[in-house]
This record gives sequence, C-alpha cells and structure tokens, in this order.
Amino acid sequence: MVNRASFIRSAARATFSAYRRLPIRWRLAGGSALLTLVILLGFAVAVGTLTSARIRSNFDDGVRLGASELQARLRFGFDPASGRAGCISPDLDTYASAEGAAIRLVSSNGLVLCRTRNAPDLGPPGAGLAEHNGYRVESRPGPALLGEPTVIQYGRKLDDVHRTVRRVWALLAFGVLGGCALALLAGLALARRAMRPIAQLTKAAREIERTRDPSRRVPQPDASDEVAELAHTLEGMLQALDAARAEREETLQRQREFVADASHELRTPLTSVLSNLELLADQLEGEQGEVAGSALRSSRRMRRLVGDLLLLARADAGRVVPHEPTDVAEVLVEAAAEIEPVAGDHELTVSAVPAVVEGARDELHRLVLNLIENAIRHTPAGTQVRAAVQARNGEVLLTVEDDGPGIPPELAARVFERFVRGRGEQAGSSGLGLAIVHAVAQSHGGSVSIERAASGSGARFTVRLPAAGQAQR
Repeated sequence: MVNRASFIRSAARATFSAYRRLPIRWRLAGGSALLTLVILLGFAVAVGTLTSARIRSNFDDGVRLGASELQARLRFGFDPASGRAGCISPDLDTYASAEGAAIRLVSSNGLVLCRTRNAPDLGPPGAGLAEHNGYRVESRPGPALLGEPTVIQYGRKLDDVHRTVRRVWALLAFGVLGGCALALLAGLALARRAMRPIAQLTKAAREIERTRDPSRRVPQPDASDEVAELAHTLEGMLQALDAARAEREETLQRQREFVADASHELRTPLTSVLSNLELLADQLEGEQGEVAGSALRSSRRMRRLVGDLLLLARADAGRVVPHEPTDVAEVLVEAAAEIEPVAGDHELTVSAVPAVVEGARDELHRLVLNLIENAIRHTPAGTQVRAAVQARNGEVLLTVEDDGPGIPPELAARVFERFVRGRGEQAGSSGLGLAIVHAVAQSHGGSVSIERAASGSGARFTVRLPAAGQAQR
C-alpha cells in the first residue's frame, strides 16, 4: 500500500514537472481543452443518460402499443384454406414484418397455437413486460379457445434499442473529442495571438543582446495590459542602461585622455632626472656613485614604464600616430642589435627579408623588442631564440619562437591582457609587454597569435600585418 502511494506521488510529481516544462501557449491551450473536456463530458453523460432512458422507454411503449393493437385485431378459429384451426386475422408474418417483431399465441398450458415464422421461445406466458432470449416481450390475454384462456406474446429484439443507444453514445463521444480538439486548436491560436507581443519583446531583447546596444527600443503594444507594462518597464531599464553606459564611456574616455596626457607630461621631467643622474653617476665615486647608478637604473625602468603606459593610453584614447612606409626587416635587425648585449647566454638568430608596411616605426620597434625580450626572459640560459620576417599573400609575418618550456595552458588565454605575469617571472617585468604587442598589432590593422613552436616545445608568436598598399584597399 505504501509503495503504491509512493508510486502515485512520484507519477504526479513527474506529470507536474513535465507540464511546467511545456511552453506557455501549450499550457494555456491545454487548460482550455481540459476545461472544455470536463464541461462536455458532464453534458454528454447527462444527455446520454437521459436519451438512453428515453429510447428504452419509447421502445417499451412501442412494444406495448404493438401488443395492444394485435390484441384488438387478433382472431382465432377454423381456417377453411388450411383445413385446420389457427389465427385467421391479421396475417402474423405481415403484421410483424414492419417492426421486426416475433409473435406467439400460447394456450394456458404452454401449447403454441400459432406464431410468426422463426419466432424463438419468448418464455412462459406471463403478464406485462419481460426480457427473454434477447427479446422485450409484452404478454396480453388472447381470444378464448373452447372456453380456455390464451396469451398473446409480442416481442421485439433488444439489439435494436442497444444499437441505437450505442450510436447515441458514439455520437456524444465523437462530439466531446471533436469539441476538445477544436478547443485545443482555438486555444493555440488565441495563445499564439496573445503571446505575439511577448515574442516581439523577446526578439528585440535578443537583438539587443547580439548588438550589446541598449539604445535600441523595444516594441510598445497598443493595449494597456500586463504586456504593455512589461514593455514600458524594459524600455525604462534600457534607457537607464544606455545612460549609464554613456556616462561610463565618458568617464573612461576622460581617464584615458588623462593617462595619455599625464604619461606624455611625465616624459619631460623624467628626461631631466635621467640626464642629472647620468651626470652624477659619472662624477661620483664609491658608495655615492653606486647610489646614483641604482637611481639611474630605476629611473630608466620608470621611463620605459611611462612609455609603455603612454602607448597603451594612446591606443585606448584612439590617438593614432602618423603612419609611413616602414621596413619591418630593418626594425627587426635594429631591435635584435639593441637587445643582443643583454641576451646573456641565449642564442639569438635573425632571418629577415624586406617587407614594408604602413606603420609607426617607434611602435613597431617596441613590438619587436617586447617579443624578443619576452622570449629571453622566459627561457633558460643556452636556449635558442629565432626571429624572422617574411612577406606572404599580401601580409607581413613577424615570428618569434624559442625552445623554452612554453606557456602554461591556463595562462595562454590571458597572455595578451595587461599586467598578466606568469609564475616565476622576473621582477623587472611590468606585465605590459605582450599587451603592448597586441595593441600595436591592432592599431596597424593586424593581429597576433600564439602557438607551440615548430620544435615541439617552447612558444611561437606570430604577428600578421597588412603589407604596404594592402591596408588602403
């Protein structure tokens, strides 16, 4: 009993859960069809019960009427044509054929005096209505025979009334099912029409999600209902988001311009500080000279950091440095020559063929320098670093690869973000090197990607820039 109750509860929960997963229009249409089913079932049961009772009552009345008419017309006596006693009038077969009835005239001791052809046993003589052998039988007193009473048995097949009742119930069932189907279809049509404003709001929301543009407007329904209230609420929310985004963009733009201006202004005092520190480092000796040298090295790192920030700030603020034809091969050779003295035990190999792009030479020099420094900084001593420039299919490809340990997978997706540093990275790194590479490549209409080196270990950075003459097309 407990298991059965648990099974019923589980089935009910599963049914309710499946119902909740249906679309709203199907739930509305299904609820309408279910309500229609309940109403039509109640109506069909009431009509079917009353109609069936009425059909059976009419059938019984017909049996009684047929028996009464036969009682009034039946004559029994000697038939000259056959030469024996029998029912003289009316002709029983002719009389019974119209209603498909069965007739017998039975004596009081059960002897059948006359009957219709193929008339079955209609039971013992009795009084009133009775059922026997598939017939509804009405018994009435017949004409006396030599002073002995007789009984008229008039019966009609119950199959006729059963067939009629079944047809009534079949028609009612068809009407109930047809009505439910029509209610379902009508409910779906009405629900679709009612949900059309919601579908339009959903389409507008998806378009806003795709474009990320809160300035777009959502359609406003004409009716003043809950859907219209939802549309007005969404409209107000989008307007607030658009205003917040505009305010945020304005604030960020002011910050970018401030950083760019501040970085630019810092270059002049830093240049003065570096000049004074270089003079002091040359003139001072001993401990004072070491202090001046340390300050000079820190100031040089600061100048480079300020330069990096200025480059990124200009890129964020949309300030484009004038571009001119620049040979990336020459830039690579110059950057390799600049970094070779600090390469240590690394083996730096350069392969470059002339490849001209429209670009800012200083920014391209910084891009190449950062890629080579990144390779040297993250590979052990004795590792080979290879840099190459080539022109192919209207593009200039700059590649820098090494034989080091490579970039961890968890860092590869974020390696071009700002201030991202790997584990064990040297303290001299600001985490802006590869971010600058990415920014310079984008400002020149190109891209940068990272993959495993051809040797199977290490990292390979590839910068793709449009060749001169391709960028204007």
